[in-house]
Amino acid sequence: MKDGLLNILKGKFLVSGDAPKHWLFILFVSFLATVMIGSSHSADKKVHQIAALNEEVKELRSEFVDVRSDVQKLKLESTVTEIVSAKGLYPPEVPPRQIKVKSPKKEE
Repeated sequence: MKDGLLNILKGKFLVSGDAPKHWLFILFVSFLATVMIGSSHSADKKVHQIAALNEEVKELRSEFVDVRSDVQKLKLESTVTEIVSAKGLYPPEVPPRQIKVKSPKKEE
């Protein structure tokens, strides 16, 4: 057991007769580690993008609520009356009358 561990620490398995197999395995493991590290960085980057987009959505939603409340205030009859009265238009004093039109009866 000591000899096997000592040989691994000294690196004798890299220069022995079947060393090309060991080198291919080491290269393969290195490639997999590189892919795993790259994937991890990509995932972290996406997590940060999602967090930034969530913050932007919150800000835009807040702005939407503010603008919607402003528009609702502008749609009120009292607000419209104030704006139009500044231009010289006033509401009529006599309420409007409904006009009913009777259509002629069809003969069968």
